Amino acid sequence: MEIIYPMFAMFSLTIFAVFRMAYLRYTAAKSGEINPRYFKTYSGYDEPEHLRVMSRHVINLYEMPLLFYVVGILILQTGQTGVLTLSLAWAYVGLRYIHSYIHLTSNKVMHRFRVFVLGCFALIALWLTLIIRLMTAA
Repeated sequence: MEIIYPMFAMFSLTIFAVFRMAYLRYTAAKSGEINPRYFKTYSGYDEPEHLRVMSRHVINLYEMPLLFYVVGILILQTGQTGVLTLSLAWAYVGLRYIHSYIHLTSNKVMHRFRVFVLGCFALIALWLTLIIRLMTAA
């Protein structure tokens, strides 16, 4: 059942990013930094770089983390929670938080990429741990 906590932490990061993006878009439109009509089709006007980075970040939080949620649900349903699976889950979430921090502050691509790759390895290890445990339990 402990797998719920890293899943909730990942959800919290995603919701924070979504609300931050909404706030940035609203203030940019209200101040005239961007024409609100841009958001009808996301074309026809130039999107300020800080909004483009935030939008891309939110999109990214709906890509790879989806695989994390799936493996988390599978771990929960199969009862395969253990120290290793929880450690890998927390490692993945922690790396996603670091990735978000880098992306939304300095945005140094190579730093961000390294953290992303480490997160991918943690996610792969989490999936492999589940698969191996299920295969050996059968």
